[in-house]
Amino acid sequence: MYVPNGGKSYPAKLEFMTRMAAWAKRLHEEGRELVLCGDINIALTEMDVHPRERKPVIGQLPEERELFQRLSASTSWMCSASSIRTIRASSPGGRPGQHAQKNIGWRLDYVLASPSIAARASSCVVLADVGTSDHAPVMMSTE
Repeated sequence: MYVPNGGKSYPAKLEFMTRMAAWAKRLHEEGRELVLCGDINIALTEMDVHPRERKPVIGQLPEERELFQRLSASTSWMCSASSIRTIRASSPGGRPGQHAQKNIGWRLDYVLASPSIAARASSCVVLADVGTSDHAPVMMSTE
């Protein structure tokens, strides 16, 4: 999936995330499993942004982070950078060019999985050497 970055319409981004969280919560309540992956365009925490890039800008704003937390918390998904069950990995994203090459940027690309799927994760890697974008593909494998 691709979450709009919010530069053209920040309210549209917030509305998209609000609807996404409600949809995911409904699926979870129905007992369905779900994997969401792609460019969320939100750095979930301060640690997801290189210190030189931390600023009060779209992609790092409290209301966006709250919606991202709601997306993961309301569905009981795992979301922790220290665990393979996170299924959250870094992207050198943020800007193309030297920042991407030096890995100075933002984590914006994620794989979010229902707990039963996350529990079967055997690896989650960032393919930083693949592609020509300022983003790096994230790949999850399950047992």
